Formats: sequence, C-alpha cells, structure tokens
Amino acid sequence: MRMSRYLIPTLKEDPADAVITSHKLMIRAGLIRKESAGMYIYLPLGLRVLQKIITIIREEMNKSCALEFLMPELTNADLWKESGRWHTMGPEMIRIKDRNGLEYALAPTHE
Repeated sequence: MRMSRYLIPTLKEDPADAVITSHKLMIRAGLIRKESAGMYIYLPLGLRVLQKIITIIREEMNKSCALEFLMPELTNADLWKESGRWHTMGPEMIRIKDRNGLEYALAPTHE
C-alpha cells in the first residue's frame, strides 16, 4: 500500500472532545473519526489495521485448533423475557418488532 496515494486526515493537535489518550492518538493518526458519543467511524487506514489484527487472531486460533463462530446481532425476545431481563434492561436495550409482530432485541450480550 503506497501511503502517498491515500487521503489520511491527520491532526497536529489533540481533538478537544477526546479525553482518553488512545482515542486522541487514533484520531490524530487518521485511523478513526468520531461520529457521535461513543460511536466512531473506521477510516481506511484504521480499517486496514483492524483487519490485520483480525488476521493475526485468526492465525493464532487456527494454530491452537480453536473454532470461530458468529453470533446474531438480533436476538429473540423469548429468551430475554424468560430470564426476566426484557423489562429490567430499561430503555437502553434496543427493541424492535418485525412485520409479524415478533419481538427482537439488539443483543447487548451473548451469554
């Protein structure tokens, strides 16, 4: 990858709204950009770094014969209701209904 061919928005000064050192450094280096509170956009260089980290983790997992799996972002409400946490999670848990009236939640955990 030839760096001179890409627009990498670097900063000389610390961003005013960044408090944590790692956030300041990643924003200054052009890896991420803050979208809103707690939400960041991975810029091209930051995404490349993330993909390399994922590759390293996969290689190490393969060496130890570990298996990778992917869990759904949306989970059925039945499990949450059965555990009693459907109502106790409060408004922070994002809930949706599909066109058939089935309820789902954006999975805050995978237990």
